[in-house]
Amino acid sequence: MPKSKNTFSSWRGRLAQRAVHACWAWVQRAGSVTAERPGRLRFGALGAHSRLAFPLGTVFGEPWIHVGSHCIVGEQVTLTAGLMPDLDLGPEPILRIGDGVVLGRGSHVVADTTVTIGSDCYFGPYVYVTSTNHSYDDPHEPIGKQWPRMEPVEIGPGCWIGTGAVILPGARIGRNVVVAAGAVVRGEVPDHAVVAGAPARVVRRWTAEEGWQPPLRTPAPVPIPPGATAEGLSALAGLDEAAVARLAELD
Repeated sequence: MPKSKNTFSSWRGRLAQRAVHACWAWVQRAGSVTAERPGRLRFGALGAHSRLAFPLGTVFGEPWIHVGSHCIVGEQVTLTAGLMPDLDLGPEPILRIGDGVVLGRGSHVVADTTVTIGSDCYFGPYVYVTSTNHSYDDPHEPIGKQWPRMEPVEIGPGCWIGTGAVILPGARIGRNVVVAAGAVVRGEVPDHAVVAGAPARVVRRWTAEEGWQPPLRTPAPVPIPPGATAEGLSALAGLDEAAVARLAELD
């Protein structure tokens, strides 16, 4: 026999759910880190309008971490400088993040030696960047107990790093490079390239002489014209192909 619905309990449950969501939204706002509200963190530099979302990932060595302006660091992102907290790493920054960088949720940037991320780079979720790798030279010693190898990492400006990509020690990635999701990058990557695979290899590249090779399979998206408004774009979205074609002829 079906149970009768308890309207009062249902109402209380909905109210409790709304209260929990509202409280969590407040905690996220209050717990985020900015230059004006750094909390316990004392970065070497944290630019204007940059924000680390709450909840934070592991963060230590922040005096040797420099973050540019207008950066977005997602939830649970790890940013570390040095092998462990409370080390004196010298006068120069170890981890440099340029202006306008976006680090997706759950990403890790582990800078035991120098890691540089250029301006306007966008990382998908769960990207892993490290300047340190385990060594296994001694076959009799547990790998975790052997001294790791460290090499600087450099990611040029304007890059897109796909979800789950891994950037290994010694990687030097040029400007405006696309790293495909799940790629494992080591060594040097030229400017204006697309790399994919594990280990990653160049699958497409642009040069001034030949353009994109192999050629792109789809046309470039049409940019939004200057001065366009949200209302105008909404009106255009409602037009069919014939109406769009007529407007194009008028232009």
